[in-house]
Amino acid sequence: MGRGTANDEEKLELHVVEDSVDYKGRPLLKSSSSGGWRSAMFIIGVEVAERFAYYGISANLITYLTGSLGESTATAAARVNLWSGVASLLPLLGGFVADSFLGRYRTIVIATIVYLLGLGMLTLLAVLTSQDCPKNGAKKSCSPPQLHIALFYFALYIVAIGQGGHKPCVQAFGADQFDGKDPEESKAKNSFFNWWYFSLSMGVVVTLLVLVYIQDNLSWALGFGIPCIAMVVALVIFLLGTKTYRYSANAKKKHPFVRIGRVFIAAIKNWRITPQAIEFQQEGSGSSPPHISKQFKFLNKALIKPAGVVEDGKAFAEVEEAKAILRLIPIWVSCLGYGIVFAQASTFFTKQGVTMDRRLSSSVNIPPATLQIFISVSIVLLIPVYDRVFVPIARSVTKKPSGITMLQRIGIGMVLSAMAMVIAALIETKRLNTAQEHDLVNVKKATVPMSVWWLVPQYILFGAADVFTIVGLQEFFYDQVPAELRSMGLSFYLSIFGVGSLLSSLLVSVIEKASKDSWFDNNLNQAHLDRFYWLLAGLSGAGFAFFLYFAKSYIYKR
Repeated sequence: MGRGTANDEEKLELHVVEDSVDYKGRPLLKSSSSGGWRSAMFIIGVEVAERFAYYGISANLITYLTGSLGESTATAAARVNLWSGVASLLPLLGGFVADSFLGRYRTIVIATIVYLLGLGMLTLLAVLTSQDCPKNGAKKSCSPPQLHIALFYFALYIVAIGQGGHKPCVQAFGADQFDGKDPEESKAKNSFFNWWYFSLSMGVVVTLLVLVYIQDNLSWALGFGIPCIAMVVALVIFLLGTKTYRYSANAKKKHPFVRIGRVFIAAIKNWRITPQAIEFQQEGSGSSPPHISKQFKFLNKALIKPAGVVEDGKAFAEVEEAKAILRLIPIWVSCLGYGIVFAQASTFFTKQGVTMDRRLSSSVNIPPATLQIFISVSIVLLIPVYDRVFVPIARSVTKKPSGITMLQRIGIGMVLSAMAMVIAALIETKRLNTAQEHDLVNVKKATVPMSVWWLVPQYILFGAADVFTIVGLQEFFYDQVPAELRSMGLSFYLSIFGVGSLLSSLLVSVIEKASKDSWFDNNLNQAHLDRFYWLLAGLSGAGFAFFLYFAKSYIYKR
């Protein structure tokens, strides 16, 4: 009788979704309707609304700063990069809070409320600024009171704080709806990252088609108010799915930070002992020991007690977990060049477009920030091809569920990104030559007789690069960290773009002070953006070489 009960419990164990519970904290059976695509669609809907709101602020921010707030091009670009960088670094804090204290669900709800507070303040300040500067900010420069400017930046960073809690948790929570240990759900999880990026790109397309036009031609107050409404909708959608979600079970084992920390502490305490002692004890033991990777051998010292006795298999797993975190660092560093390049689409690319012929008809001009839509359109078109055509073909050749490895995918995107900067430099050289040929170099705010459509190829290549690198980074940093740290893992991925934006801002500031003839003159016809783009192309190439070196020796967690 007892044996039958044990078998029944074992069968039940096999049908339970590991480390997941429902909204009441009960273990989830695989036959349960919770989780999967049904739940993921609620979460994807939230992300679409959030990206619509975020890009509604960021995509055209440099136009607002140089127009309504009256800042110079270099100052505005540096401040946009600084804000974007901070916004991309704050998820490290948001992910830590979610993984260590509140959980992803609660963090998303609280962060969304903070987000709404910032967006509401921006909308109110845009109304007040429009009263101080009745002319449209996109067409005439103006300087509102310093108090309004200070409050605007305060509200902007409130938005960054809200985004910092929202961004890493929503995607991790969405991926949590699929059981990676189930073969079918594992394939669905691979597709989830592709369709996640496809969906949020659709949100960005709507932003660039609708909001940018409203901001440039109708009202900045309305242009900031609509994103605020979008976030209210996002919160409602997210709460509607509450009963369908899978939630992480409260694990009884030590927190990953504690486990990883004690490995480093033990290794430091045993630093005088040679790691060969471990291998010697393994050879003399009667049973085959757990596998120890050859990388970061100094951490193997954490396995030795002062008496020279190897600990149990759990300690081996903790050492490998610590090594897995260290292996991420070179990959992270090598992707910073990509992060710097990524920052250009919403700053200097947009300012380039201002100087070019943007006529659609005699009375309609294309808002320069709208050209960013080509990034999103190329993503929207390429992701279905990648997921439904490329992956199945590659899967049949490599026998890998994802078709190609995550690092291979990231590397392809880095090459495309470098190519985009080369093309951007060549097109900017042509634009400057055209300005010179028509004696427009010294004419401030002159429209160069060169179609703005010349910028489209660099935008399209940016989108193609994102399909490979950004989606690859999302999956890589989600997959290669301990399960309890997945919000933090996605924060690491986002921090690449945060640090990249900060480095871009630093580069602009240093070059502006060091160069005799300004690369970023307010009159872009006298500037030298082409030199800046060539510099970024070189940084991208160096970053890719660095990435290639470490990717070849990378050992995947599983």
